[in-house]
Amino acid sequence: MVPGPRSGLSIALRWLLFAILGVFALIYLFPLFVMVVTSLKTLDEVRAGNILSLPPSPTLEPWVSAWSTTCVGLTCEGLKGYFLNSILMTVPAVAISAVLGALNGYVLTKWRFRGDGIVFALILFGCFIPFQIVLLPMARTLGLLGLASSTPGLIFVHVVYGLCFTTLFFRNYYAAFPNDLVKSAMIDGAGFFRIFWRILLPNSIPIIVVTVIWQFTNIWNDFLFGVSFAGGGGAMPVTVALNNIVNSSTGVKEYNVHMAAAIIAALPTLVVYVLAGRYFVRGLMAGAVKG
Repeated sequence: MVPGPRSGLSIALRWLLFAILGVFALIYLFPLFVMVVTSLKTLDEVRAGNILSLPPSPTLEPWVSAWSTTCVGLTCEGLKGYFLNSILMTVPAVAISAVLGALNGYVLTKWRFRGDGIVFALILFGCFIPFQIVLLPMARTLGLLGLASSTPGLIFVHVVYGLCFTTLFFRNYYAAFPNDLVKSAMIDGAGFFRIFWRILLPNSIPIIVVTVIWQFTNIWNDFLFGVSFAGGGGAMPVTVALNNIVNSSTGVKEYNVHMAAAIIAALPTLVVYVLAGRYFVRGLMAGAVKG
């Protein structure tokens, strides 16, 4: 069957769309390509060659240096300790904020109370508060709690700031969850926490994935809270350490080491998106349809 003019036009438009998307993809991936190529060159090759040229003899020495020997401030132990700091900060903060957000969404949809709409409106308002506004009050709070310049203090900050978003996600997802199922469980004698753990939470995998990816990305990539509340002590996250490496005003600018350090700092979020990106989109759509 010979395609008609309309079908031929649709095919042409589809290929045009693919071409445009391909161009945007190349533009988006260009910085990553430059970073990877530069991180595999020696410093002499970086200075002498084109930034787009492939390394004549690829080396992992810049990666080893970025991980274990490059100087961050007065210490020259690489990123490994700060990478661990970010893990110790991010994992608990994500877990705590996700669980609390799920409980809040559960209460706001299945255990309604007088003024619950006002409470949700205030929580929603918290999603639009800029980071900078909470710096001074949060610094005062951490000082009173004795958590200043510590990993538990950073965990507390990210849980408090992220709780509005996690509550919003779970509240919208639970809004269309069958109320009859919850009422049937109450009639059978199930209490508050049993209904939550046995009924709602096992059916919340899509929105849990969305929440974990959202929180993990925001917390891992955060710089402002880290530089403000970690101080110069042992709680400094990897993003602050990376900034100190790149913006050092003394010594030789080791661009290959800087690129390797930047990739190392970004790897966890890249891995999370590669492995769970499609579930993130599915979870968002599920919440949108149900809510």
